[in-house]
Amino acid sequence: MRGMARGCGEAKWVSTVLLIFGLFATILGEDGLISNGDFETPPSGGFTSEGVPDSPTSVPSWRSNGTVELVKSGQRQGGMILIIPEGTHAVRLGNDAEISQDVTVEKGSTYSVTFSAARTCGQLESINVSVPPASQTIDLQTVYNIQGWDPYAWAFVAEDNEAKIVFKNPGMEDDPTCGPIIDDVAIKKIIAPDRPKDNAVVNGDFEEGPWLFRNTSLGVLLPTNLDEDTSSLPGWIVESNRAVRYIDSYHFAVPEGKRAVELLSGKEGIISQMVKTKPNTDYRLSFLLGHANDKCKLPMAVVALAGDQAKSIHYMPNSNPTFQNESLNFTAKAERTHIAFYSVYYNSDGMSSLCGPVVDDVRVWFSRARKGVHGGGLLGAGAGLLSVLLLVALF
Repeated sequence: MRGMARGCGEAKWVSTVLLIFGLFATILGEDGLISNGDFETPPSGGFTSEGVPDSPTSVPSWRSNGTVELVKSGQRQGGMILIIPEGTHAVRLGNDAEISQDVTVEKGSTYSVTFSAARTCGQLESINVSVPPASQTIDLQTVYNIQGWDPYAWAFVAEDNEAKIVFKNPGMEDDPTCGPIIDDVAIKKIIAPDRPKDNAVVNGDFEEGPWLFRNTSLGVLLPTNLDEDTSSLPGWIVESNRAVRYIDSYHFAVPEGKRAVELLSGKEGIISQMVKTKPNTDYRLSFLLGHANDKCKLPMAVVALAGDQAKSIHYMPNSNPTFQNESLNFTAKAERTHIAFYSVYYNSDGMSSLCGPVVDDVRVWFSRARKGVHGGGLLGAGAGLLSVLLLVALF
Protein backbone atom coordinates (compact mmCIF):
# COMPACT_ATOMS: atom_id res chain seq x y z
CA MET A 1 0.00 0.00 0.00
CA ARG A 2 2.84 2.34 0.94
CA GLY A 3 4.50 1.56 -2.40
CA MET A 4 1.25 2.20 -4.24
CA ALA A 5 0.82 5.55 -2.46
CA ARG A 6 4.36 6.52 -3.35
CA GLY A 7 3.71 5.50 -6.98
CA CYS A 8 0.57 7.62 -7.11
CA GLY A 9 2.51 10.53 -5.61
CA GLU A 10 5.24 10.18 -8.22
CA ALA A 11 2.62 10.04 -10.99
CA LYS A 12 1.02 13.25 -9.71
CA TRP A 13 4.44 14.89 -9.51
CA VAL A 14 5.25 13.90 -13.10
CA SER A 15 1.84 15.17 -14.26
CA THR A 16 2.45 18.48 -12.49
CA VAL A 17 5.88 18.85 -14.09
CA LEU A 18 4.44 18.10 -17.55
CA LEU A 19 1.66 20.61 -16.97
CA ILE A 20 4.20 23.28 -15.99
CA PHE A 21 6.29 22.52 -19.07
CA GLY A 22 3.16 22.75 -21.20
CA LEU A 23 2.34 26.17 -19.73
CA PHE A 24 5.87 27.38 -20.40
CA ALA A 25 5.64 26.12 -23.99
CA THR A 26 2.41 28.09 -24.44
CA ILE A 27 3.93 31.24 -22.94
CA LEU A 28 7.05 30.97 -25.09
CA GLY A 29 4.96 30.46 -28.22
CA GLU A 30 6.27 27.17 -29.59
CA ASP A 31 5.68 26.22 -33.22
CA GLY A 32 2.41 24.47 -34.01
CA LEU A 33 -1.30 24.86 -33.50
CA ILE A 34 -2.21 28.05 -31.62
CA SER A 35 -4.72 28.00 -28.75
CA ASN A 36 -7.94 26.41 -30.06
CA GLY A 37 -6.53 26.75 -33.55
CA ASP A 38 -8.60 23.74 -34.63
CA PHE A 39 -11.81 25.20 -33.09
CA GLU A 40 -12.55 21.92 -31.33
CA THR A 41 -12.73 23.47 -27.84
CA PRO A 42 -16.45 23.79 -27.02
CA PRO A 43 -17.83 27.19 -25.97
CA SER A 44 -19.34 27.59 -22.50
CA GLY A 45 -22.79 26.59 -23.75
CA GLY A 46 -21.51 23.70 -25.85
CA PHE A 47 -21.56 23.32 -29.61
CA THR A 48 -24.78 24.18 -31.43
CA SER A 49 -25.80 24.37 -35.06
CA GLU A 50 -26.89 27.97 -34.61
CA GLY A 51 -24.76 31.02 -35.37
CA VAL A 52 -22.59 32.22 -32.51
CA PRO A 53 -23.73 35.63 -31.25
CA ASP A 54 -21.35 38.60 -31.30
CA SER A 55 -19.30 38.28 -28.13
CA PRO A 56 -15.60 38.32 -27.24
CA THR A 57 -16.00 34.87 -25.66
CA SER A 58 -18.13 33.21 -28.37
CA VAL A 59 -15.23 31.12 -29.68
CA PRO A 60 -12.84 30.02 -26.91
CA SER A 61 -9.40 31.73 -27.12
CA TRP A 62 -10.60 33.98 -29.96
CA ARG A 63 -12.15 37.44 -30.14
CA SER A 64 -14.88 37.84 -32.73
CA ASN A 65 -16.51 40.74 -34.49
CA GLY A 66 -19.53 40.45 -36.77
CA THR A 67 -21.33 37.25 -37.73
CA VAL A 68 -18.98 34.46 -36.69
CA GLU A 69 -20.47 30.98 -36.76
CA LEU A 70 -19.08 27.74 -35.36
CA VAL A 71 -19.96 25.11 -37.95
CA LYS A 72 -19.87 21.34 -37.94
CA SER A 73 -18.74 18.85 -40.55
CA GLY A 74 -21.68 17.80 -42.74
CA GLN A 75 -23.87 20.64 -41.48
CA ARG A 76 -26.56 21.70 -43.94
CA GLN A 77 -26.83 25.41 -44.57
CA GLY A 78 -29.38 26.43 -47.16
CA GLY A 79 -28.80 24.16 -50.10
CA MET A 80 -25.21 23.40 -49.10
CA ILE A 81 -23.42 20.80 -47.04
CA LEU A 82 -20.51 22.57 -45.36
CA ILE A 83 -16.99 21.24 -45.80
CA ILE A 84 -14.75 21.23 -42.73
CA PRO A 85 -11.03 20.97 -43.54
CA GLU A 86 -10.00 18.90 -40.50
CA GLY A 87 -11.70 17.46 -37.43
CA THR A 88 -15.34 18.21 -36.65
CA HIS A 89 -15.61 21.98 -36.20
CA ALA A 90 -14.44 25.22 -37.83
CA VAL A 91 -15.60 28.85 -38.05
CA ARG A 92 -17.45 30.62 -40.84
CA LEU A 93 -16.97 34.37 -41.25
CA GLY A 94 -19.98 36.31 -42.46
CA ASN A 95 -19.90 39.63 -44.31
CA ASP A 96 -17.13 41.86 -42.93
CA ALA A 97 -16.71 39.54 -39.91
CA GLU A 98 -13.41 38.72 -38.25
CA ILE A 99 -11.75 36.63 -35.56
CA SER A 100 -8.46 37.44 -33.84
CA GLN A 101 -6.06 36.06 -31.25
CA ASP A 102 -2.93 37.40 -29.53
CA VAL A 103 0.15 35.16 -29.66
CA THR A 104 3.55 35.47 -28.01
CA VAL A 105 6.39 36.07 -30.48
CA GLU A 106 9.94 37.39 -30.55
CA LYS A 107 10.31 40.96 -31.71
CA GLY A 108 12.16 41.25 -35.02
CA SER A 109 11.71 37.58 -35.99
CA THR A 110 9.81 36.27 -39.00
CA TYR A 111 6.82 34.00 -38.44
CA SER A 112 4.65 32.02 -40.81
CA VAL A 113 0.95 31.39 -40.18
CA THR A 114 -0.51 28.22 -41.68
CA PHE A 115 -4.28 27.92 -41.91
CA SER A 116 -6.89 25.99 -43.86
CA ALA A 117 -9.70 27.73 -45.71
CA ALA A 118 -12.73 26.75 -47.78
CA ARG A 119 -15.35 28.62 -49.77
CA THR A 120 -19.05 28.24 -49.15
CA CYS A 121 -21.44 29.60 -51.77
CA GLY A 122 -19.66 32.65 -53.21
CA GLN A 123 -18.11 32.40 -56.66
CA LEU A 124 -15.30 34.64 -55.48
CA GLU A 125 -14.53 34.54 -51.78
CA SER A 126 -11.42 35.88 -50.11
CA ILE A 127 -9.83 35.93 -46.71
CA ASN A 128 -7.69 38.73 -45.33
CA VAL A 129 -5.02 37.56 -42.90
CA SER A 130 -3.07 40.16 -40.99
CA VAL A 131 -0.81 41.02 -38.10
CA PRO A 132 -1.20 44.80 -38.20
CA PRO A 133 0.22 46.66 -39.99
CA ALA A 134 1.08 43.75 -42.32
CA SER A 135 -1.80 42.09 -44.19
CA GLN A 136 -2.66 40.16 -47.34
CA THR A 137 -5.94 39.24 -49.02
CA ILE A 138 -5.94 35.73 -50.47
CA ASP A 139 -8.50 34.61 -53.04
CA LEU A 140 -9.91 31.20 -52.23
CA GLN A 141 -9.96 29.16 -55.42
CA THR A 142 -11.04 25.59 -56.03
CA VAL A 143 -8.52 24.79 -58.77
CA TYR A 144 -5.82 23.25 -56.58
CA ASN A 145 -7.72 20.13 -55.48
CA ILE A 146 -11.20 18.62 -55.52
CA GLN A 147 -11.66 18.50 -51.75
CA GLY A 148 -13.00 22.06 -51.60
CA TRP A 149 -10.40 23.49 -49.21
CA ASP A 150 -6.68 24.24 -49.08
CA PRO A 151 -3.98 24.97 -46.49
CA TYR A 152 -2.25 28.36 -46.99
CA ALA A 153 0.80 30.02 -45.45
CA TRP A 154 1.45 33.72 -44.87
CA ALA A 155 4.41 35.34 -43.11
CA PHE A 156 5.07 38.49 -41.12
CA VAL A 157 7.85 40.15 -39.14
CA ALA A 158 7.02 40.64 -35.46
CA GLU A 159 7.15 44.32 -34.49
CA ASP A 160 6.67 43.53 -30.80
CA ASN A 161 6.73 40.56 -28.43
CA GLU A 162 3.02 40.02 -28.95
CA ALA A 163 1.24 39.70 -32.29
CA LYS A 164 -2.46 39.94 -33.03
CA ILE A 165 -3.42 37.46 -35.77
CA VAL A 166 -6.59 38.55 -37.55
CA PHE A 167 -8.71 36.69 -40.12
CA LYS A 168 -11.34 38.82 -41.83
CA ASN A 169 -13.89 38.25 -44.57
CA PRO A 170 -13.68 41.38 -46.74
CA GLY A 171 -16.62 40.29 -48.92
CA MET A 172 -20.24 41.42 -48.92
CA GLU A 173 -22.49 38.64 -50.21
CA ASP A 174 -26.26 39.02 -50.68
CA ASP A 175 -26.73 35.69 -48.91
CA PRO A 176 -25.78 36.09 -45.22
CA THR A 177 -25.08 32.35 -44.91
CA CYS A 178 -22.12 32.69 -47.29
CA GLY A 179 -18.55 33.40 -46.24
CA PRO A 180 -15.21 31.58 -45.97
CA ILE A 181 -14.56 28.79 -43.47
CA ILE A 182 -11.33 28.86 -41.43
CA ASP A 183 -9.72 25.93 -39.63
CA ASP A 184 -6.38 24.62 -38.30
CA VAL A 185 -4.43 27.79 -37.51
CA ALA A 186 -0.76 27.20 -36.68
CA ILE A 187 2.33 29.38 -36.36
CA LYS A 188 6.03 28.72 -36.92
CA LYS A 189 9.11 30.85 -36.41
CA ILE A 190 11.02 31.04 -39.68
CA ILE A 191 14.80 30.80 -39.40
CA ALA A 192 16.64 31.51 -42.65
CA PRO A 193 19.44 28.96 -43.03
CA ASP A 194 22.97 30.14 -43.65
CA ARG A 195 24.18 30.18 -47.21
CA PRO A 196 26.31 27.05 -47.81
CA LYS A 197 29.98 27.59 -48.64
CA ASP A 198 29.63 25.73 -51.94
CA ASN A 199 26.26 27.19 -52.98
CA ALA A 200 25.06 30.76 -53.58
CA VAL A 201 21.40 29.76 -53.05
CA VAL A 202 19.75 30.26 -49.67
CA ASN A 203 17.44 27.39 -48.65
CA GLY A 204 18.01 25.67 -51.96
CA ASP A 205 16.87 22.37 -50.49
CA PHE A 206 13.58 23.97 -49.25
CA GLU A 207 13.94 22.27 -45.88
CA GLU A 208 13.02 25.48 -44.03
CA GLY A 209 9.44 26.58 -44.61
CA PRO A 210 5.96 26.97 -43.13
CA TRP A 211 4.27 24.62 -40.67
CA LEU A 212 3.00 21.41 -42.24
CA PHE A 213 0.36 19.26 -40.54
CA ARG A 214 1.36 15.60 -40.66
CA ASN A 215 -2.28 14.52 -41.09
CA THR A 216 -2.88 16.85 -44.06
CA SER A 217 -2.00 15.37 -47.44
CA LEU A 218 -2.43 18.53 -49.54
CA GLY A 219 0.82 20.32 -48.78
CA VAL A 220 0.63 24.09 -48.19
CA LEU A 221 -0.10 26.74 -50.81
CA LEU A 222 2.26 29.72 -50.90
CA PRO A 223 0.40 32.70 -52.42
CA THR A 224 1.99 35.70 -54.09
CA ASN A 225 4.76 37.25 -51.99
CA LEU A 226 7.27 39.70 -53.46
CA ASP A 227 9.14 40.41 -50.22
CA GLU A 228 11.89 37.92 -49.39
CA ASP A 229 12.16 39.32 -45.85
CA THR A 230 8.60 38.18 -45.07
CA SER A 231 8.51 34.91 -46.95
CA SER A 232 7.18 31.64 -45.55
CA LEU A 233 9.89 30.05 -47.69
CA PRO A 234 13.07 31.88 -46.62
CA GLY A 235 15.28 33.04 -49.45
CA TRP A 236 12.50 32.64 -52.03
CA ILE A 237 9.59 34.73 -53.26
CA VAL A 238 6.46 33.82 -55.23
CA GLU A 239 6.35 36.41 -58.00
CA SER A 240 3.14 35.36 -59.73
CA ASN A 241 -0.60 35.71 -59.27
CA ARG A 242 -1.17 32.07 -58.36
CA ALA A 243 0.30 29.91 -55.66
CA VAL A 244 2.97 27.23 -55.61
CA ARG A 245 2.68 24.19 -53.36
CA TYR A 246 5.08 23.38 -50.52
CA ILE A 247 5.16 19.60 -50.12
CA ASP A 248 6.64 17.01 -47.75
CA SER A 249 7.98 13.51 -48.14
CA TYR A 250 5.25 12.02 -45.92
CA HIS A 251 2.60 12.55 -48.60
CA PHE A 252 4.54 13.22 -51.83
CA ALA A 253 7.62 12.00 -53.68
CA VAL A 254 10.40 14.45 -52.75
CA PRO A 255 13.72 14.23 -54.66
CA GLU A 256 15.97 15.12 -51.70
CA GLY A 257 15.39 15.51 -47.95
CA LYS A 258 11.91 16.08 -46.48
CA ARG A 259 10.62 19.16 -48.36
CA ALA A 260 10.33 20.48 -51.93
CA VAL A 261 8.21 22.80 -54.10
CA GLU A 262 5.63 21.75 -56.68
CA LEU A 263 5.10 24.32 -59.45
CA LEU A 264 1.47 24.94 -60.43
CA SER A 265 -0.33 27.01 -63.07
CA GLY A 266 2.37 27.50 -65.68
CA LYS A 267 3.78 31.04 -65.74
CA GLU A 268 1.22 31.97 -63.09
CA GLY A 269 3.22 30.06 -60.46
CA ILE A 270 6.84 31.27 -60.26
CA ILE A 271 9.40 30.97 -57.48
CA SER A 272 12.58 33.04 -57.63
CA GLN A 273 15.59 34.23 -55.68
CA MET A 274 18.32 36.86 -56.08
CA VAL A 275 21.68 35.14 -55.52
CA LYS A 276 25.04 36.78 -54.92
CA THR A 277 27.41 36.42 -57.85
CA LYS A 278 30.62 37.95 -59.22
CA PRO A 279 30.19 39.89 -62.49
CA ASN A 280 31.63 38.34 -65.66
CA THR A 281 32.00 34.96 -63.96
CA ASP A 282 30.64 31.66 -65.28
CA TYR A 283 28.24 29.74 -63.07
CA ARG A 284 26.07 26.66 -63.19
CA LEU A 285 22.51 26.51 -61.91
CA SER A 286 21.72 22.90 -61.02
CA PHE A 287 18.59 21.35 -59.52
CA LEU A 288 16.57 18.18 -59.20
CA LEU A 289 13.42 17.87 -61.31
CA GLY A 290 10.81 15.37 -60.23
CA HIS A 291 7.24 14.11 -60.07
CA ALA A 292 5.32 14.43 -56.79
CA ASN A 293 3.64 11.05 -57.30
CA ASP A 294 0.26 12.81 -56.99
CA LYS A 295 -1.31 11.42 -60.18
CA CYS A 296 -0.20 14.48 -62.17
CA LYS A 297 -0.52 13.80 -65.90
CA LEU A 298 2.37 14.06 -68.34
CA PRO A 299 3.85 15.84 -70.28
CA MET A 300 5.57 17.82 -67.58
CA ALA A 301 8.28 20.45 -68.00
CA VAL A 302 9.91 23.35 -66.20
CA VAL A 303 11.56 26.57 -67.35
CA ALA A 304 14.72 27.44 -65.42
CA LEU A 305 16.02 31.01 -65.61
CA ALA A 306 19.36 32.46 -64.49
CA GLY A 307 20.15 36.04 -65.43
CA ASP A 308 19.59 36.39 -69.17
CA GLN A 309 19.61 32.62 -69.76
CA ALA A 310 16.56 30.36 -69.87
CA LYS A 311 16.13 26.66 -70.49
CA SER A 312 13.03 24.51 -70.94
CA ILE A 313 13.47 21.01 -69.55
CA HIS A 314 11.02 18.12 -69.85
CA TYR A 315 10.61 15.55 -67.14
CA MET A 316 11.48 12.25 -68.85
CA PRO A 317 10.97 9.29 -66.51
CA ASN A 318 13.05 6.27 -67.45
CA SER A 319 11.73 3.05 -65.95
CA ASN A 320 10.45 4.40 -62.63
CA PRO A 321 12.62 7.25 -61.26
CA THR A 322 11.01 10.13 -59.41
CA PHE A 323 13.61 12.78 -60.27
CA GLN A 324 16.43 13.74 -62.62
CA ASN A 325 19.49 16.02 -62.37
CA GLU A 326 19.36 19.15 -64.54
CA SER A 327 21.52 22.24 -65.00
CA LEU A 328 21.86 25.57 -66.80
CA ASN A 329 25.12 27.44 -67.44
CA PHE A 330 25.17 31.25 -67.32
CA THR A 331 27.53 34.19 -66.99
CA ALA A 332 26.77 36.62 -64.19
CA LYS A 333 26.41 40.25 -65.28
CA ALA A 334 26.10 41.79 -61.81
CA GLU A 335 26.68 41.18 -58.11
CA ARG A 336 23.17 39.72 -57.80
CA THR A 337 21.58 37.35 -60.31
CA HIS A 338 17.91 36.48 -60.60
CA ILE A 339 17.12 32.75 -60.74
CA ALA A 340 13.58 31.46 -61.21
CA PHE A 341 11.46 28.39 -62.03
CA TYR A 342 7.98 27.90 -63.44
CA SER A 343 6.00 25.09 -65.07
CA VAL A 344 5.65 25.04 -68.84
CA TYR A 345 2.19 23.45 -68.79
CA TYR A 346 -1.02 23.71 -66.83
CA ASN A 347 -0.95 20.16 -65.54
CA SER A 348 -3.77 18.42 -63.72
CA ASP A 349 -4.39 15.04 -62.15
CA GLY A 350 -7.31 14.36 -64.50
CA MET A 351 -9.82 15.50 -61.86
CA SER A 352 -9.58 19.32 -62.25
CA SER A 353 -6.84 19.64 -59.63
CA LEU A 354 -3.75 21.65 -60.60
CA CYS A 355 -0.36 20.02 -60.17
CA GLY A 356 3.04 20.20 -61.79
CA PRO A 357 6.75 19.42 -61.71
CA VAL A 358 8.70 19.32 -58.45
CA VAL A 359 11.92 21.30 -57.97
CA ASP A 360 14.45 20.57 -55.23
CA ASP A 361 18.14 20.89 -54.26
CA VAL A 362 18.76 24.14 -56.17
CA ARG A 363 22.43 25.16 -56.40
CA VAL A 364 24.45 27.93 -58.04
CA TRP A 365 28.18 27.41 -58.25
CA PHE A 366 31.23 28.28 -60.34
CA SER A 367 30.77 26.20 -63.46
CA ARG A 368 34.41 25.13 -63.95
CA ALA A 369 35.19 24.12 -60.35
CA ARG A 370 32.35 23.46 -57.95
CA LYS A 371 34.54 24.00 -54.92
CA GLY A 372 35.38 27.52 -56.05
CA VAL A 373 32.13 29.08 -54.80
CA HIS A 374 32.32 30.60 -51.34
CA GLY A 375 29.18 32.05 -49.81
CA GLY A 376 28.03 34.08 -52.81
CA GLY A 377 29.79 32.75 -55.82
CA LEU A 378 33.21 34.33 -55.10
CA LEU A 379 36.18 32.39 -56.48
CA GLY A 380 38.52 30.74 -54.02
CA ALA A 381 42.27 30.76 -54.53
CA GLY A 382 42.33 27.24 -55.97
CA ALA A 383 39.61 27.96 -58.54
CA GLY A 384 41.28 31.27 -59.48
CA LEU A 385 44.61 29.51 -60.12
CA LEU A 386 42.83 26.88 -62.22
CA SER A 387 41.25 29.62 -64.35
CA VAL A 388 44.65 31.25 -64.96
CA LEU A 389 46.17 27.92 -66.01
CA LEU A 390 43.28 27.29 -68.40
CA LEU A 391 43.71 30.71 -70.00
CA VAL A 392 47.48 30.13 -70.43
CA ALA A 393 46.80 26.78 -72.08
CA LEU A 394 44.31 28.32 -74.49
CA PHE A 395 46.63 31.09 -75.59
